[in-house]
Amino acid sequence: MSTLGRSKTPQRDDTNKKPSVFEKLSGTLSRKKKIPEDGEHDGPAGGHAGQHTEEDEVLELELEGREALDSSLVPVLAKNIWLEESETRRYLTKETARDQKLGQVVDLLIYWLNDELADQRIVVRHIQEDLFDGQIIQKLLEKLEQIRIEVPEVSQSEEGQRQKLQIVIQTANRILGQPRDQEKWSADLIHQKDFTAIIQLLVLIALHYRAPIRFPDNVVANVVVAQKEHGQVKTHRITEQITTVQTELAPKGTRDAFDTLFDYGPDKLAHVKTSLLAFCNKHLNKINLEVSDLDYQFQDGVFLVLLVGLLEGYFVPLYHFNLQVHGHEEKVKNVQFAFKLMEDAGLEKPRSRVQDIANGDVKSTLRLLHLLFTKYKHI
Repeated sequence: MSTLGRSKTPQRDDTNKKPSVFEKLSGTLSRKKKIPEDGEHDGPAGGHAGQHTEEDEVLELELEGREALDSSLVPVLAKNIWLEESETRRYLTKETARDQKLGQVVDLLIYWLNDELADQRIVVRHIQEDLFDGQIIQKLLEKLEQIRIEVPEVSQSEEGQRQKLQIVIQTANRILGQPRDQEKWSADLIHQKDFTAIIQLLVLIALHYRAPIRFPDNVVANVVVAQKEHGQVKTHRITEQITTVQTELAPKGTRDAFDTLFDYGPDKLAHVKTSLLAFCNKHLNKINLEVSDLDYQFQDGVFLVLLVGLLEGYFVPLYHFNLQVHGHEEKVKNVQFAFKLMEDAGLEKPRSRVQDIANGDVKSTLRLLHLLFTKYKHI
């Protein structure tokens, strides 16, 4: 079964676009010692028959996912709201429903859920309709935490669904370490298909397990709360925080020297960056290229591919990777190709993930460059 987004990663809105290196590279080097074998890369060369059909299927799924995304953003509060006595409902304001950053958050979550649950043949198309009963949240937690959540057998009754959902949400709160007085969601809110509650829970799960996605920073949702009392509907507005700033994307693991440098040694970290910058430019200068910002100039994979080739004594043909990067998916393919070249060169498997480099995680990038520096510093 095809899954939404597995062949195309949602993009963040990158305003700081880096200049192309195409002009600098054209005709700068003719020497080739070693050329990667055909079939050893994920670049654009060497397509297969039937590729057009697969791309059509992916496009169709993405369009369906986009429609689900649009419909999951609740429109402005209607003048006539049907509520039971003492019932409370929450609605996004019109401005929030049109917020592009919030749309990016939903897009990234749908992509991540489908990628994680693909092996269970689960496809998420609509955030509210697909997750309100808790079954997908249960499957997600069971996979990520490697546990089994004991819940009653599937029940068709609404009360049975609520009881099952309550167990799932209690398990999630325990794993996430959420104090009861600080919970921004509840089984009742999620069962009501409350958009904000579902998104807040999913974002925290993604951050807790270091999902390989980077959310837009500081996204908020303006919410209208409507409650019926004594036959009259009263409303007021609140603001809910959806995302903050992701300081780190890499998976949790044994602390290393970079963790210590980032936490306690800013001066030493600056020295390490200077050394790595000098190392990279020493080799990239051979083809008239230069790096000025280690944090982000390796993000699209172009410099990384070229650097690995130079360190191994060959120039990587430009048709083996995306020299002019358009979108996040091409960044990922470039970094994947660089990782393959590193593997072929006999380097140990990097602790950093491909997605972390493509998403611009600084600590992951520095770890990867230090791995290269350790092996090739005497060249």
